[in-house]
Amino acid sequence: MTVLRPIHACAALTAAACLVVTLWTGLRDARVALAFGVLIAVGELTRWSGTRVRQAAPLGTAGSLSYALLGADAGQPAGHGAAQVVTVVLAASLLGGVPHIWCGRSPTLDHLARRVLTVGFAAVCFQPLRHRHAFADGSGPAHALLLLVLLLLTALCDALLAASLGHARTGRPFGALLRDELRGLRGIGSAVCATGAVMALGVAVAGLWALPVFCLPLLLAQLSVRRYAAVRATYRQTIASLARATEIAGYTPAGHARRVAALSLAVGRDLGLTRPELAVLEYAALMHDIGQLSLLDPVPAGATAALPVPEQRRIALLGGAVVRQTGVAAAVAVVVERQADPCAEQPLAARIVRAVNAFEEKSRDAGPDGPLRALEELRLATAGDYAPEVVESLARVLARGSLTLPTAG
Repeated sequence: MTVLRPIHACAALTAAACLVVTLWTGLRDARVALAFGVLIAVGELTRWSGTRVRQAAPLGTAGSLSYALLGADAGQPAGHGAAQVVTVVLAASLLGGVPHIWCGRSPTLDHLARRVLTVGFAAVCFQPLRHRHAFADGSGPAHALLLLVLLLLTALCDALLAASLGHARTGRPFGALLRDELRGLRGIGSAVCATGAVMALGVAVAGLWALPVFCLPLLLAQLSVRRYAAVRATYRQTIASLARATEIAGYTPAGHARRVAALSLAVGRDLGLTRPELAVLEYAALMHDIGQLSLLDPVPAGATAALPVPEQRRIALLGGAVVRQTGVAAAVAVVVERQADPCAEQPLAARIVRAVNAFEEKSRDAGPDGPLRALEELRLATAGDYAPEVVESLARVLARGSLTLPTAG
C-alpha cells in the first residue's frame, strides 16, 4: 500500500495547483470547455463497474485526451492551457462519477488519480508545443505525428500507473501487471487513443460538431466489449456448473473445486501469471476432478492425491477427455491431463493445480493445525512430486492471509 499515497498525493497536488491557476486566470473558451466537460461527464456516467474490465470509461478517457491534445477549434487557435485542461477534466469526472461514488461500485480514487496524472502529462507536453509554428494551425502531418508520439507516451504513463496501483492493491508482481496493461493497449486501449486523436483533429478542422460524430464508433465498441464480457461471464458460470457435477454425484466434497480454484488463482497471481494464463488456470482448477465421473467406485472423500501415481494419471487423462468434449479451450484440457505428470514435465498451471489440490485435501477437516502440517508435507515432497516455487508461493499466500476461501457447501 506504500505506493498508493505518493500517487494519490501527486494527483491531489496537481489538481489543486491547476484549480488555483484556473481560478486566477479565469476560464477561457468556455464553450469548448463546456462541450468537452459534458462529453467527459457522460463518459463517466456510462462507466462500467465490472471487476475484470480493463478500460472502465473509454468515452471519458478519449474525451479527456482529446481536450488535452486540442490545439484549435474550427481553425481558430485554442485559448486554454494545461491547468484548465486538468481542472475541466477533474470537474467533469467528479460530476459524472457521483453515482459510482455514492454506490461505492469501484475504486474511484485510483481512477481519478490516473485520470488527473495522465491527462496532466499529455497537456503539459502538448500545450507548450502547439504554439510553435509547425503545429500552430492544429492540423497537418507534423501535428498528427506529434499527437501520435504523445499518445504513445501517455498510454505508457497510464500503464505504469495502473500497474503500480494494481500492485499496491493486490500484491501481484508489478511486471505481470504491466504486461497485462501493455497487452490491453492492443484492444480497447488503442481504440481509445485513436478516438482521442481523431476527435482533437476533427474539432481543429470542423469545430465542436466533430465530437458526436467521432464518439459513435467508440460507444459501439464499448457496447460490444460489454456483450463480450457478458458472454465470458456466462462461459465461466457454465464451467463452474460442470465442475459441481462431481460434488452432486458424491465424488468430491462440497465446495472442493471452488476452494482449489480460489487458492490456485492467488498462487498464480503471486507467481506473476498474466490474465489469459490466470483464466486457463481457473478453469482447469474448477474442472481438475471431473475425470472422477468416469470411475465406477468413488475415491474416498475424493482425495486423489493419496492414490498411486498410475491411478492419478488415469483419472487425469479421463478428465482431459471430458473437458475436450465440453468444448472448453484445449489449453484447459492440457492442464487437466498433465496435473499428474512428473513435476519437471508439467506446465506451470498444472503444477499449481496439483500442489493446491493436495494442500486442500490434506488440510481439509484436519483441525487448526491442518494447514501447517499439510504445507510441511508438501515441502518434504518437493524433491519430486511438487514444484518448490509453487509450494513457497502457496506459503506466501497463506502467510499474507489475503485470501478468503469459500466454505464447504
